[in-house]
Amino acid sequence: MATTGLVSVIIPCFNQGCFLATAIESVLQQTYPLVEVLVIDDGSSDTTAVVAARYPSVRYFHQPNQGLAAARNTGLHRSQGSYLMFLDADDWLYPQALTLNVRYLEQNPVAAFVAGAYELVYPGENQRKGQTPAIQPEPYLTLLARGNYLGMIAAITFRRWALEEFPFNASFRRCEDYELYLRITRNYAIVQHQELIAGYRIHANSLSADIPAMLRSALRALEMQKPCLRTPAQRKAMSQGIRHWKQYYYTLLCDVLLTRKGTVSREALLSLLAYSPLLFFRFYVFGSLHRYTTSLKRHLPRTVLWGLHKVGLINHFVPPVGQVAFGDLDRLTPLCANFGFTRGGAIDRYYVENFLWVQSPSIQNRVLEIGDNSYTVHFGGEKVTTSDILHVDANNPHATFVGDLSHAPHLPDNTFDCLILTQTLHLIYDFKSALQTCHRILKPGGVLLLTVPGITPIDPGEWRETWYWSFTDKALSRIVTDVFGQNQVQVQSFGNVHVAAAFLYGVGRSELTREKLDFYDPQFQVINTVKAVKSLSGA
Repeated sequence: MATTGLVSVIIPCFNQGCFLATAIESVLQQTYPLVEVLVIDDGSSDTTAVVAARYPSVRYFHQPNQGLAAARNTGLHRSQGSYLMFLDADDWLYPQALTLNVRYLEQNPVAAFVAGAYELVYPGENQRKGQTPAIQPEPYLTLLARGNYLGMIAAITFRRWALEEFPFNASFRRCEDYELYLRITRNYAIVQHQELIAGYRIHANSLSADIPAMLRSALRALEMQKPCLRTPAQRKAMSQGIRHWKQYYYTLLCDVLLTRKGTVSREALLSLLAYSPLLFFRFYVFGSLHRYTTSLKRHLPRTVLWGLHKVGLINHFVPPVGQVAFGDLDRLTPLCANFGFTRGGAIDRYYVENFLWVQSPSIQNRVLEIGDNSYTVHFGGEKVTTSDILHVDANNPHATFVGDLSHAPHLPDNTFDCLILTQTLHLIYDFKSALQTCHRILKPGGVLLLTVPGITPIDPGEWRETWYWSFTDKALSRIVTDVFGQNQVQVQSFGNVHVAAAFLYGVGRSELTREKLDFYDPQFQVINTVKAVKSLSGA
């Protein structure tokens, strides 16, 4: 019998005792109160049992080595929680991981699981790379066509009933999570968000380092879906997915083969030859050329280097100093001076609307939106009982309240269930007072949904004279936490150098691919978002 509200965190471990303590402690430090930890020792011969014994609250189970999928199934059968998370022994959870994921499941009672964001962590290089899966309206089709876009399993929390119906396929030694996602999303809805849940440690001994075996497993997972495909769209997606996986793993293999970042086995080379003789010839025969691109860059003309880049012989082409080709961007004025609205829409709206779509369960009951109520209507729908609008202009016929958010004593205390404040805070000089007003007028448990610009053009028209601020994620976290309190604020950041440059030049939203929009580099924050919840005590 499952314990309602309890999260069972299952940590399979096979000879990774050196990492296990970090994984266990990351679970014990969770802000969510109802947690049990299970370590499933899958036939380890190292210190796994000794490390697990240091933690009296951890439930430890040993079994002969059967593989990761079987170990996870053992954890499923031994656990007691109504929710389950699977944390590999070499990874870890961030402190609010369980709180965030359980909250999303409670807000979406029909979802089989919830999937969040994670970080790739390269300990030896002191480097982190955020992975924020894009929110997809049709997860099953996306998994078929674009591979495992959901990624790290530790960023996912499952409902017990979903795994009891669809346990892990123990015949898979790799890609067992991808195969599971396909089966579940084919039959049930899921919920996705973009808040950081877990850290994924990158090291040479991980199972994903065996490239040919990973490719075989991914293609096998797709093949198992063939009898279930019912529509032309699904069959087309599967064909796209086969091409995606081959290209993805060919690229990884070629990085190893041609840059000598690691060793390449005879099996790997034969695998590449079997799947694509042309790629084998292209990458292997010209491998020696690629290995000397550092010196070649000093001697070959830019056009030759660019050509080598286009055919894949140089993965990361950086033109020499003085040879950058600016092309259409070689200009002193933007392509569109109005944020790209004349070229297919403003890029920042992509992030604003994705954020509100993810947070739409909070847009309910009585909602106050600044300026107009278009987002309230679109994302709240029938969940909204009363839609209010605050506007600074008394002549606005749709405003139910008029005034400046930084000084609005006429707005009633403890009134609104949700407050939508998108791309406005930077126009308010006394933004701290505006945030205090937001906190005051929200009901206990009410939610503020806030977006602000980071790297941005300045409005050339109506708002030019009151465009005061831009905010980083760190500044927002401190500012909003000062008002709403610790553990009540979730901040996210979006953007990369390509998106930032495109936005500054007025390139339209429709002119960028989703892959470019969804890639995140914290050095180039185009937009930042905040979800802040007023504590139930009202403090």
